[in-house]
Amino acid sequence: MPRLLMMFTLLAIAICTTTPAQALTFKIATIAPDGTAWMDEMRKGADEIKARTSGRVKFRFFPGGIMGNDQSVLRKIRIGQLHGGAIVSGGLTAIYPDIGIYSLPFTFRTEEEVDYVRQKMDPLLINGLKQNGFVSFGLAEGGFAYLMSNQSIEVIDDFKGQKVWVPQNDDVSRAAFESVGISPISLALSDVLTGLQTGLIDTIAGSASGAIALQWHTRVKYLMDEPLSYLYASMVISEKRFKRIAAEDQAVVSEVMGNTFDRLNKLNRQDDLSARAALQEQGITFIKLSPQLTGQWFDIRKNVELSMTQQGVLSKEIVNTLQKHLDEYRTPAVAAQQHRTTIN
Repeated sequence: MPRLLMMFTLLAIAICTTTPAQALTFKIATIAPDGTAWMDEMRKGADEIKARTSGRVKFRFFPGGIMGNDQSVLRKIRIGQLHGGAIVSGGLTAIYPDIGIYSLPFTFRTEEEVDYVRQKMDPLLINGLKQNGFVSFGLAEGGFAYLMSNQSIEVIDDFKGQKVWVPQNDDVSRAAFESVGISPISLALSDVLTGLQTGLIDTIAGSASGAIALQWHTRVKYLMDEPLSYLYASMVISEKRFKRIAAEDQAVVSEVMGNTFDRLNKLNRQDDLSARAALQEQGITFIKLSPQLTGQWFDIRKNVELSMTQQGVLSKEIVNTLQKHLDEYRTPAVAAQQHRTTIN
């Protein structure tokens, strides 16, 4: 009898060690519509992961906001209905507030500054997400945000009577507008087009490519051609769910999706340049902000920083780190080297 029991035990061990791991599917939601670079690249990445893991790891995407806004997506992740989302920086602040640091108004003057600072700070921000229970495979650029409206805005007084939109949970943008006496209207990204169509809002801030992808450009006439803030997003997955796949499969997912977001970062910058030209071709008027308005915005930036740190929306450490890297870059020698690196 003991010998028979031992045989069954050995047989059970053999079966357990030779049976392939059960396939696991990550359910990922995003506001990005199908047909955009975001969805195309993420689907390509998912196909490669499925092939390289022999079907052990799969992705199922829910694009176009069908799972609700970022807040709803995060709630569904926490209850297990979803496992991750491609979420903009404002939405990610609900996980890790300091992830919103790049959105401070008038932080960056050029794309070269963006590249320099992100090279230094992206790993810090991705680690901050991980410390709060989410795995990120990199940040992808959304482009500079510009004010777009049905009326020209050249000085602060032009804002009077305008119904300005800010994203839900984007405390940085809200503080920026409130600091110049504007009471913005908070809406989810998925509700902006409807808000423009109904007249609930008439002034938005967004990238050129985002305005086209989400059809916002059909409801505005002017673009104020001075970068207001920097837009970015990331796909995050519940770390608890991620750890359910084997270590070698985790490595494959991290490699493939890391490469995917590197490509997205480059593609989105190219797309944004093309989108600017497309907006002009479609009759949207580009207006340079008056020195008065630009000067006021830059003066306000420090007040917004102070307000954000005092309220605990951003830590003093992250604000100081950003400024340190900006100051480094703005020294002539570093700027010249970064410019040469970008060209090469």
